[in-house]
Amino acid sequence: MSTKQHPDQKIKLSPVTYGTAALVAALAGYFAVYVNIRLSGNDRDQASQPNSVKAVAVKPTGSGAFGIAGLNTGELAAFVVHKTARNVPPITFIDDSKQEHTLADWKGKIVLLNLWATWCAPCRKEMPDLDKLKARLGGDQFDVVALSIDRDGFDKAQKFLNKIKIKSLVLHIDETAKAATALKAFGMPTTLLLNRQGKEIGRLTGPAEWNSDDAIRLIKAAIAKTP
Repeated sequence: MSTKQHPDQKIKLSPVTYGTAALVAALAGYFAVYVNIRLSGNDRDQASQPNSVKAVAVKPTGSGAFGIAGLNTGELAAFVVHKTARNVPPITFIDDSKQEHTLADWKGKIVLLNLWATWCAPCRKEMPDLDKLKARLGGDQFDVVALSIDRDGFDKAQKFLNKIKIKSLVLHIDETAKAATALKAFGMPTTLLLNRQGKEIGRLTGPAEWNSDDAIRLIKAAIAKTP
C-alpha cells in the first residue's frame, strides 16, 4: 500500500527533534569559534604541525628557540615567538633632542620596540608599564624603545608622557608613520622583540602588562640566552 506524501503536506517535528537540532547547531558554532581561537596568535605558527595542542608545547627548532620558547604564557600568551629570526626593514625616527636614529643604533642589545600613539587608548594605558620595565631591566644589555607615530608632532606626545610622569623612557617619534607600515604593524600598539643583531624574534599586536612577572621572565630569558 502506497503511503506517498502529498506535496502540500508538511512534516511535523516533535519538540525533542527541534531540541536535538538546536544542540547540534550550538556545538557546531562552538567548534568553529574554538578552531578560530586556537589558530590565532602563537598557534597559527604551529597549525601545520601534527599533534600540536598548544604553541608552548612545541619547541621551535634551530635558531627559533631564542631562549624564550614556552615563556609566552600568562600576560604574554598572545606574544608570538618566531621560529627563525626575521629581518627588520630600515626605519628612521628622532629622539627628544631631534636627533635622527635607526635601529642599528641599538645593535648589541636586546630591544623591545613599542609602536604607539597618543590617540590609541591601549597604548596610553601600557606606557607606565613599559616605563617600569625599562627602569628594572634597561642597561647595556636591554632597552625599551617607545616609538610614537603621532602625526600631530613631537610636542603632543611629549606632553602626554610628562602628564603621566614617565621617567625612564625616551620619546622617539616618526611623524610620517612610515615605520608602522614598514614593520607591518596592523594594530596599535604593536611591540617587537629584537635580538642583538636587530632581527625580530617575536611580536605582540595589542597591549600587555609589560611589568608583570610573565613579561619580566621572558625578557630576562632573552637577555641571558639570545645571541
